[in-house]
Amino acid sequence: MRVIWSPSSVRQSVCQLRRQKRQCLSPSGPSNVGYTHQRRNVIRKFATSSRRLRPISAEEIDISTNSPGLIPGPEIARVIPASPSYFTTAPGFFDELIHAQYLFRKYQTLPLAPTELYQRSAWKSVVQYSMTIGEPIRPKRYSKVLAIIQRLDKIHPYLMPPEVAETTDRYKREINPYLKKAKPPTLDEFGRSVGVGRRKESAARVMLVEGEGEVLINGKSITDVFPRIHDRESALWPLKITSRIDKYNVWALVKGGGSTGQAEAITLGLARALLVHEPLLKPALRRAGCVTRDPRMVERKKPGHLKARKMPQWVKR
Repeated sequence: MRVIWSPSSVRQSVCQLRRQKRQCLSPSGPSNVGYTHQRRNVIRKFATSSRRLRPISAEEIDISTNSPGLIPGPEIARVIPASPSYFTTAPGFFDELIHAQYLFRKYQTLPLAPTELYQRSAWKSVVQYSMTIGEPIRPKRYSKVLAIIQRLDKIHPYLMPPEVAETTDRYKREINPYLKKAKPPTLDEFGRSVGVGRRKESAARVMLVEGEGEVLINGKSITDVFPRIHDRESALWPLKITSRIDKYNVWALVKGGGSTGQAEAITLGLARALLVHEPLLKPALRRAGCVTRDPRMVERKKPGHLKARKMPQWVKR
């Protein structure tokens, strides 16, 4: 806000003009009889004539510091908003928008950063930004200013102006999840690798160590856990396609779901554990479909249906 001081002469002139206006508009005498004839040159409240009085201009104001009528006090101060967005619904947001547009016009000719130098950033949501500035913001308006900020953030880091970097930092989250990278799994002191796999409602934790090809699942042999040949082949599929069945020993803990879900959960966990020992096998395992987690789940039963999709038999009569 800016505050300016008005001299006392202006206040006196305004008061005098208001007093003269009230005297001219009020009828003389106890009644309104003869008011039309006595006050012909005065604009009446319900006048039909287009004739107006000549405006009375105030005397010239001297706002110099040496003016004797200048009163340095808050008695007759007038407050003027310093921001052009003061009378909008969200002055803080519109000030930020105007500033972002100014920076874009000023630095739009700077070269952009190449892909290998550009660092991906996590931006604040509209709710987080509204809480930061203390004003409710519509998502459409926030997306408009965020598009400008994202364009400014792509400027080459060696040529990034300080004011642009300071502006873009206000829209970024405090914690950038894209900078967090998963630690590569390693072998423990016994030479074991651990892989976790899931399928439907089943979850398996597989440990792989170099050996003679022994397999134990929940402390039992694989033939006791999976009577079907298809489930046994599915569980050991990563070792079979890479010809490593007689090279590693497998010990797995699996729970939840049925036999198919448990066998495919062991497949994913075994593939992940095998990649710790031999990372160069990843292309072969990916072509075999052993690396990607299968997101398919059992569809729920619907009301009026016998199962998820099956309907009861229709009877005409």
